[in-house]
Amino acid sequence: MRLPLLVMLALLMGTSVQAAAAVERDRYFAASDGTRLHYIEAGSPTAHTIVLVPGWTMPAWIFQPQIQALSRRYHVIAFDPRGQGASDVAPTGYEPARRGKDIADLIGQLGSERVLVLAWSLGVLDTLAYVHSTGDARLMGLVLVDNSVGEEPPPPVIPRPPGPPPPKPPHAERMRRFVEGMFRSQPGRAYLDRLTRATLHMPEEAAKALLAYPFPRSYWKQAIYATTRPVLYIVRPRWAPQAETLVRNRPGTESEIFTSAGHALFVDEPARFNTIVESFIRRRVWP
Repeated sequence: MRLPLLVMLALLMGTSVQAAAAVERDRYFAASDGTRLHYIEAGSPTAHTIVLVPGWTMPAWIFQPQIQALSRRYHVIAFDPRGQGASDVAPTGYEPARRGKDIADLIGQLGSERVLVLAWSLGVLDTLAYVHSTGDARLMGLVLVDNSVGEEPPPPVIPRPPGPPPPKPPHAERMRRFVEGMFRSQPGRAYLDRLTRATLHMPEEAAKALLAYPFPRSYWKQAIYATTRPVLYIVRPRWAPQAETLVRNRPGTESEIFTSAGHALFVDEPARFNTIVESFIRRRVWP
């Protein structure tokens, strides 16, 4: 049976749009201190922009399931913070203030439109540092994934076993264990090895500096309450009490709890994660 011409054209156009959305482009820009930073760009530059900010030592490409899905409708920017992914390893700047400034520099060079920022793990704190110092004038909303936002109650303390601590393994071995521990559903040896190699792009001392957290918990809470933009807080049960408090006390906040995923929950359960994010965007950010 021959299809009508208009139907055939629609099918062909739909296929071409899907293919175009999957094309990724490597981009670089200079931060305000001269550091060369990298991001992956996908989707139409004329569409609304979503900025993806990864966690501690992680590369932008860890968001591959989101880059592929979201770029069908949106302009997606997956950021490599300094020292991570394909960005330069700067000699300094591994603290929240500079990292927040790097996000401001990135958003500033994308154009005048306001953006949605989706941040994971340490990227949550980097993004809240950006809000704390720069404000929300360039934001349409926030999606914050699996880290504390300084809300009450504080996360439970995991007790250390009695006795002297065991000797630390070499840095590369610690990073391998860290990467393997992020997933509930293991994504395969080749993927884990590639991701571990990516984390080792950042020198050990810089990685340690990122974990210093020089601000009290109240710093992050002040930032999230300072903005009136809609917030989606996606976490595992560890952060569920903070999610409940945030939703109860902060207007414009939604939360989702992933009970069967690891820290990289957007890789463990990409279909569910992407559906939740797209629903939030269509209802609350760009209706």
